[in-house]
Amino acid sequence: MAAREQKNFVCQSCGAASARWAGRCEACGAWNALVEEGTAMSGRAARKGRLFAIEPLKGSTQEAPRVACGIAEFDRVTGGGLVRGSVLLLGGDPGIGKSTLLLEVAAAYARAHHRAVYISGEEAVAQVRLRAERLGLGDAAVEVASETSVEDIVATLSHGSTPRLLVIDSIQTMWTQTVEAAPGTVTQVRGSAGELIRFAKRTGAAVILVGHVTKDGQIAGPRVVEHMVDAVLSFEGEGSQQFRILRAIKNRFGPTDEIGVFEMTGTGLRQVANPSELFLSERELGSPGTAVFAGMEGTRPLLVEVQALVAPTALGTPRRAVVGWDPNRLSMVLAVLEAHCGVRLSGHDVYLNVAGGLRIQEPAADVAAAAALVSSLVHAPLSTDAVYFGEVSLSGAVRPVAQTAARLKEAQKLGFMRAILPESARGEEFEQGLSLATVATLADLVSEIAARGNKPRTAPSRGIAAG
Repeated sequence: MAAREQKNFVCQSCGAASARWAGRCEACGAWNALVEEGTAMSGRAARKGRLFAIEPLKGSTQEAPRVACGIAEFDRVTGGGLVRGSVLLLGGDPGIGKSTLLLEVAAAYARAHHRAVYISGEEAVAQVRLRAERLGLGDAAVEVASETSVEDIVATLSHGSTPRLLVIDSIQTMWTQTVEAAPGTVTQVRGSAGELIRFAKRTGAAVILVGHVTKDGQIAGPRVVEHMVDAVLSFEGEGSQQFRILRAIKNRFGPTDEIGVFEMTGTGLRQVANPSELFLSERELGSPGTAVFAGMEGTRPLLVEVQALVAPTALGTPRRAVVGWDPNRLSMVLAVLEAHCGVRLSGHDVYLNVAGGLRIQEPAADVAAAAALVSSLVHAPLSTDAVYFGEVSLSGAVRPVAQTAARLKEAQKLGFMRAILPESARGEEFEQGLSLATVATLADLVSEIAARGNKPRTAPSRGIAAG
C-alpha cells in the first residue's frame, strides 16, 4: 500500500501538534502560530526491527574521552573539552559573537591537528573567509562549506576521516527531506537536529549547533531539541559592554555553574583571565550606594560592584527596577529591611544594578545589595576596601554561604582589606591578610551604616525609622 500523507498543524512557538487549525495554540497560548505541515505515514504494518550489539558498561576505550581546544575559557565551560560524539547547542542574541567564537574554536582544533569543519547556512564561503582573515585565522586548516541540506552534509562528511569538530551555523537554516516543512519551522529544526545527532553518535564527531534566540532570550524552536543535545550553552552580553559571558545551561559531561569570560575586540574575542579586574576597572570610589560583592560562579570567584539608588518619589506606587539580579530577591530584601531593620522605603523609588552587565544568580548577594541600598538612602559611602557577601533570611538573620575561603582569597588578591561576612564564619580559619567583620543579623549592618550616614534634606522623616 502506498504511503499516505497526514496533515498536522504544528505550533511554531512550542512545537505542539494539533489535528485541526486554531487561531490560538492550546499549549502555549500563542496566536496565529499554528502552521500546516505534512508527514509521510505508512499504511503498512511496522517494519521488523533489526538486531544491534549491546556492550558491557565496563570496558576500555582507545581514544581520550574529551579533547581540549586550548581556549581556556571555552574548555572551562564545557568541562575540560569536547567529548567525542557529543552535541552542543549554542544560543545567543544576534551579533553577540557566536560565529566569531566558534570560528576561533574550530581554528584552535585545526591548529592542534584535528579535522574541523565549519558549515554555514547563512553566509557564503567567501564571507566566512573574510571574517577569518580579520580575526587572524586565515592560516588555520579549517574546512568551510555553505550548505543547508542535512543529507548532503552527512553524505559528504561520511567520506574520508571523521571530523573531530563539526560546526553547524545555524540549525534554523538546515532542512531535511524526511519531513515536509519550510526551513526554520519546528518540524524541520527537530528533524535536522535529529539527523545530525545520529551522525555524531555514529561517527564520534563532536557537533556544535548554533541556535537563534527569541526576544525573551530563549533558544528558538522546539524545547525538545534542548533535551536531545548533550549540552546547551548561552553566549550572553550587552551591546554596550565589551565583554561576553559563555554560560552552560545544561551539560551532561560537566558542571552547569561555570562561566567563561571573553572581551570583544577589533580582532575578535580575547580571553579574560581575571574577570574581577574587568568588572571593577571603572568603579567609582567613595560614592554612596555602591558595594563590592564577592561572588562565585562555579569554582571561579568573581568580584562585582552592586549599585543602588534610593530616591524620594511623588508617585503613589514607588518604582522597583533591577538589572542583573532577581527582582523577587530584591523585593524580599526590601521587605526584610522594613520589617526587621526599621528602614522605610515605601516612599522611595529603588533602582539596583550590577555593574558591567553581569547577572548574579546566587543568594549570597543579599548582604551586598542591602548595604548598597542603605548606603544610598542615608548618603553614607561604604568603605572602598571592603567586600560584602551573605544570604539574608526572612527573619533578618545573615546565613552562611559556601566557598568562603575562595571569596576571601580573591578579595585579598585584588587589594581589598576588609570583608563583611556572616557570623557563622567566625570560627573558621582563613588566610591572614583580611580584616573580617562578621554580622549576625541584617539590623547590625544597617545600624553600622546609618550611624555614619548623612540623610538627604528632601526626605528627612522617611528613611531610617526611629527606635
